[in-house]
Amino acid sequence: MTSPIWLNGQILNPDDARISPMDRGFQLGDGLFETIRVSEGALPHYDRHLARLEKGCAVLMFLPPDLPALRQAALDLLAATDLREGVLRLTVTRGPGTRGILPPVTPRPTVLLQTATGRPAPPSVRLGISRYRREGDSPLGCVKSLAYLPAIMARMEAVAAGWEDALLLGTTGAIAETTAANLLYRQKGALFTPPLKDGPLPGTSRARLLECGFCHEKSIRPEELSDVTEMWLVNALSLIPVRAIEERAFSLCPEEDQRLRRFLFGG
Repeated sequence: MTSPIWLNGQILNPDDARISPMDRGFQLGDGLFETIRVSEGALPHYDRHLARLEKGCAVLMFLPPDLPALRQAALDLLAATDLREGVLRLTVTRGPGTRGILPPVTPRPTVLLQTATGRPAPPSVRLGISRYRREGDSPLGCVKSLAYLPAIMARMEAVAAGWEDALLLGTTGAIAETTAANLLYRQKGALFTPPLKDGPLPGTSRARLLECGFCHEKSIRPEELSDVTEMWLVNALSLIPVRAIEERAFSLCPEEDQRLRRFLFGG
């Protein structure tokens, strides 16, 4: 049976849901999304996702949805689906508009909540380096936009080349992130993550690691990977060790992996 969704104030069967064909999210990618972990029927760090959504709406210049109401909507949907472990996806678009680039003066945002059971993360991944770039100096570099084509194309090309994922460089020439995760790497005994100026999305797990001193910001260029001993992909849902970047192999460190996993996910 298909799980119900929450759309614009109502819990519905997906087959009964209707979004306007003039919705700017569908037409132009004009919107944002958040992918939120569900653990034991709760939403750990949900406030961080709502804060990033609110900032993203400010960048895109439209009012965010009612955040307290959205929090209650998420709880209502989890109760309706009886989901204990998995993912909650929150999508907000500017809503329907007329043909053209300029949005309506008073937009009516479309707000959608969906749930899914979690998929097991791979034990490790091999990465390649993509020709696509992340723009850390762009105002849109800090938002989780629906305009996701660079990441989609980079992932497709990586899989076609025999890799599980791809590294995207920033316009600075340093490594930014992968198609759906921030990076954490060990260099000369210390843990680092690329700074925002190099193009990574300001991930919620990344922020927690920085705030608690587990890692620090430091740029890393492809030619400097020889000094890196371990690397992980990290996002709100998972922590995945990197076993290689193209032909450059990395060590796997189960002890450090478990320490990070306990901090991030409590397991």
